[in-house]
Amino acid sequence: MLRLIAKRLAAAVVIVLVLTAVLFLLQHTSTADPVRAMLGANASQAAVAAKRAELGLDDPISVQYWHYVTGLLHGDLGTSYRTRREVSADIGDFLPATVELAFYGLLLAVVLGVLFAVATTLRWPGARVFRFVLMAGAAAPVFMLGIGGIILFYKTLGWLPATGRTSLPDAPTGPTGLLTLDAVLHGRVDVLGDALQHLVLPALAVAIGPAVAIGRVLQTSLGTTLRTDYTRTARAKGLAETAVLRRHVLRNSLGPALSMTGLQVGLMFAGVLVVELLFSWPGLGQYTAQSIPVDDFPAIAGVMLLLGVAYVLINAVVDLLQAAADPRIEA
Repeated sequence: MLRLIAKRLAAAVVIVLVLTAVLFLLQHTSTADPVRAMLGANASQAAVAAKRAELGLDDPISVQYWHYVTGLLHGDLGTSYRTRREVSADIGDFLPATVELAFYGLLLAVVLGVLFAVATTLRWPGARVFRFVLMAGAAAPVFMLGIGGIILFYKTLGWLPATGRTSLPDAPTGPTGLLTLDAVLHGRVDVLGDALQHLVLPALAVAIGPAVAIGRVLQTSLGTTLRTDYTRTARAKGLAETAVLRRHVLRNSLGPALSMTGLQVGLMFAGVLVVELLFSWPGLGQYTAQSIPVDDFPAIAGVMLLLGVAYVLINAVVDLLQAAADPRIEA
């Protein structure tokens, strides 16, 4: 296992370095002038030249890349042209909302995917209806799911709120920035209930597509494992089908589903950024959308680097979980 961990971490480092190189080259091929963006269009040529020298933009590109990477290691993502603040500070303000939405979206995706696979495999009553609803939802784009949810559950039925993280003016803002967790830490049941209500629609919009992908892979894996000799032996001993599934089948079927979950994380991040705009969710999607029109490349690159690193690390963790579920993978 230690050898596998070392290999996965080394691969993650290489991928992150390649990602930093791509972002660095994109920044240098961009038509936006960072110095003009920082000083304003009316800055004098002398001021622009002095600032360019101060920022090291006159250095060879290899030296600039070295400074860029070493700055990243110290948490320096640059300064936003729009907010005039450190990008790391801006991300620190917007990240908790995105993490909370992504976490609940992934949790819903896994739960729905497992229900999809198990209900279909064991042919539970209503499994076909459940499968049809999920498949129909997965066929629609994320933004269409979000709009449909707003129209049905907010506008028509009035069951759920449509925008924001909470409707309570005195909701806690710390210490974690994760509203549901902060509500628990402060003992605010009202805030917790309100925050969960605001999470339902955006989390479902993000989760349905990945849930179907995870569920279909798990269903296929379960079907294959159920036809193995050791499963037939377990049935011959008189075990109920649910007991066979729980004790002998599920663990041996998790590998492909875990792999698919890791792949879906990247798609989920893209979906989260779109959903945040639709539901006025104050996360990284809003921050990125506000940065694009003004060519705020440090902010955009900072968000992309963060999401890329998160994607790489999550897939590394998924690989380790696969090895834990099936030790044969380590070889």
